[in-house]
Amino acid sequence: MPANFGDKLVIAISSRVLFDLSESDRIFREQGLEAYSRHQIDHEAEILEPGDAFPLVEKLLRINEKLGGDPRVEVILLSRNSADTGLRVFNSIEHYGLNISRAAFCSGASPYRYVSAFGCHLFLSNHAADVRSALEHGVAAATLLPSSKRQREGDELRFAFDGDAVIFSDEAEKVFKSRGLEEFTRTEKASAREPLHAGPFKNFLAALHTLQSEFQPNECPIRTALVTARSAPAHERVVMTLRSWGIRIDESLFLGGLPKGEFLKAYGADVFFDDQQQHCESASPHVATGHVPHGVANE
Repeated sequence: MPANFGDKLVIAISSRVLFDLSESDRIFREQGLEAYSRHQIDHEAEILEPGDAFPLVEKLLRINEKLGGDPRVEVILLSRNSADTGLRVFNSIEHYGLNISRAAFCSGASPYRYVSAFGCHLFLSNHAADVRSALEHGVAAATLLPSSKRQREGDELRFAFDGDAVIFSDEAEKVFKSRGLEEFTRTEKASAREPLHAGPFKNFLAALHTLQSEFQPNECPIRTALVTARSAPAHERVVMTLRSWGIRIDESLFLGGLPKGEFLKAYGADVFFDDQQQHCESASPHVATGHVPHGVANE
């Protein structure tokens, strides 16, 4: 983490998930870069509509208002636009009153290489290759799926995470994939007191936990949930792992293979992260969903 950011929670986000750039993207695909650039410049005074991650960013930035003092959450814009074509994006940021001042405009090149330089805990994009590159460099990252889900009212920010290959490594999932449920259950029960290795979202979860600890329990605007297909007795290793890390999860749902969508809706998640595409697609009608292309399910 860069020294000037101290212990801030740092989130990097692409312009295409912060704002609705579907029309601009259509022009780029159908007419090419020159037409796209001309369109963005010609319309730079027109404010963009919010994108799928806009409500999440709004709630993240409101945390700074609740804590007062130095900001504890930093949101950074990473974009494949040039600074010239990206002016419309910053005009829209200013219009909505989002406190975002740092950005990297890469003129068509992948911006993922700046994720580590900025010390980011999380990178959200709809460009799958950029997300994979960030994950390969040790940063939590997800491809945000389009969602028709409306913003949940209020300032409370609710994160939901799958377990294996997201918070934890995919070591147990490899056993399930290669040797079946019975062997998975047996080995997890036998290893119940042996903590799982960290997955790509462990550091992000730890940063959230640190931020939560700055609030009184009944005043914290952040809530976390583990939503996993595991069930008893394979749940114990998960509990012991989180305990060994010193990380508290507010809610834990052990679903034993049940579909996750209705449970995520009942929990009221603002965003859900899962490594398996089919789980993401079933969840996205109910909640903003980030696909984490990591682990054996994505090989």
